[in-house]
Amino acid sequence: MTRVTVLLGGLSNEREVSLSSGREIASALREAGFEVTTLDPGPDLGAVVSGIAASRPDVVFNALHGRFGEDGSIQGVLDWMGIPYTHSGLRASAVAMDKAAAKAAFAAAGLPVAPHRLLDAAELADADPLPLPYVVKPLREGSSVGVHILRERDNRRAEIAAGWRWGEIIAEPFIPGKELTVAVMEDRPLAVTEIATGHAFYDYDAKYADGGSRHTIPAPVPDEVRDRAMAVAVAAHAALGCRGISRSDFRWDDSKPGAEGLILLEVNTQPGMTPTSLVPEQAAYRGISFPELCAWMVRQARHDGVQRGAKGMRDAA
Repeated sequence: MTRVTVLLGGLSNEREVSLSSGREIASALREAGFEVTTLDPGPDLGAVVSGIAASRPDVVFNALHGRFGEDGSIQGVLDWMGIPYTHSGLRASAVAMDKAAAKAAFAAAGLPVAPHRLLDAAELADADPLPLPYVVKPLREGSSVGVHILRERDNRRAEIAAGWRWGEIIAEPFIPGKELTVAVMEDRPLAVTEIATGHAFYDYDAKYADGGSRHTIPAPVPDEVRDRAMAVAVAAHAALGCRGISRSDFRWDDSKPGAEGLILLEVNTQPGMTPTSLVPEQAAYRGISFPELCAWMVRQARHDGVQRGAKGMRDAA
C-alpha cells in the first residue's frame, strides 16, 4: 500500500485554509485506499525533517498554502530528502509566488498580462502609484491576502499604507468585468469557471467562507473567450514549469471585443482543496471525483519523482 504524508497547516497567513484542505485530502486518500498520515510543520526545520522521515512516505501530498508551503521552501526540503511530492517543484513554486517574476515569464511566453509597478508602503503613502482605479497587493502572498482596490474618491490609501505588513507591493490597473479561472491537470485544462461575489472583489472571505462566492461552470462566456482562457492557462502552466495541478486566474473585460479583454492575473501552484474550492469543482464537472483527483495527484507525483531520479542518475553518469 502506498504511504502518503499530507502536510497541512504550516506557518503562513493561510494556515486555516491549509488545515481545511489537508483534512479533506487525507480523508479522500484514505477512501481511495492509501495509507495516510498527516503532519503540521512548525518553525523548527529539524523537527519537520524528522517528522517527515518518521512517517516513511512514498509520496508527500503538499497541502500547505502561502509562505514556506508554496514558495519553494518545503519543495527544497523534500528535494533534499529525495521524497516525491505533489504540485510544482522548487523553481516553479518560487517564481509563481513572486508576482512580478511570474508576469515576466508570462510576458516572455506572449501571454496577456497587465502592466504593473513595484513599490513600498512609504511610496504608497506619498502618492497614487497608478491612475485610479488600481489594485495593490503583496508581491509574495496568496489567497488574496492584503489585496485592496482603490477607486475614484477613495481616501484609504494612507490607511492601507500605515497598516501594510506584507513587504513589497505590486500595483496594477483595476480591470473591470468578470473573474474567470481555469484549472490545469498537467497539460489538460478542465473548465472555465466564472466567479461572482457580493464582496468588493474575490477576497479571502469570498474564497473560503460558505456562501462567499458563486461559481458557474461552464462560465457563460463566448466560445472564443473560453478557448483562449483554456489555452492561456495551459501555456502559463508550461511557462512556469508547473507539475500536476495548477489554477490560472483571469479578469475578462467584457466591454472589449472577443477575447481581447482577457488578462492573466496569476497562476496558483497550490490551489485550495476545501469544500468550496474551485479545482475540485472543475474536476467534478469533468467526471473526476475528489478521491480520484487526489489519487491522480499522488500517482503523478510518484511518476514525476521516478522520472527526476532517472534523469539525475543519467546526469551523474
